Order: sequence, then C-alpha cells, then structure tokens
Amino acid sequence: MPTIIIKATITCPSCGYQKQEAMPENACVHFWECPQCHAVVMPGPGKCCVFCSHSSSECPPRQREAGTA
Repeated sequence: MPTIIIKATITCPSCGYQKQEAMPENACVHFWECPQCHAVVMPGPGKCCVFCSHSSSECPPRQREAGTA
C-alpha cells in the first residue's frame, strides 16, 4: 500500500517562491500566505485546496480518493 505524502513544496504563483510545507492529513488548506511577497494564495478552479493547485503533491484526502495512498 502506498504511503501518504504529508509534505509538499508549494510554489507561489505570484513570485515563484517555493517552500516545503506540511499538509494536514484530514483537511484541505484554502489559503496560504507567501512568506516572500505576502500574496494570499487560493485554490485554482476545480481544485479543493492550495496544495492540489500549487504544490508538488495533492493533499492527503485527495491522495486517498485517487487510490494513490
């Protein structure tokens, strides 16, 4: 059985800054403030959270739904 990824690198769509962040295992994150430019990042159209939209991995709830974890 695949392991759930709980850390992902999120990329600010405004300035390109990247930061590794821990993802909650049972919730979606709807807002993330970029530490560099202070833009408030929100999910893209049709996405549940900022990790599914702007990071190197989907959030844990979506990983479970997709059967990848």
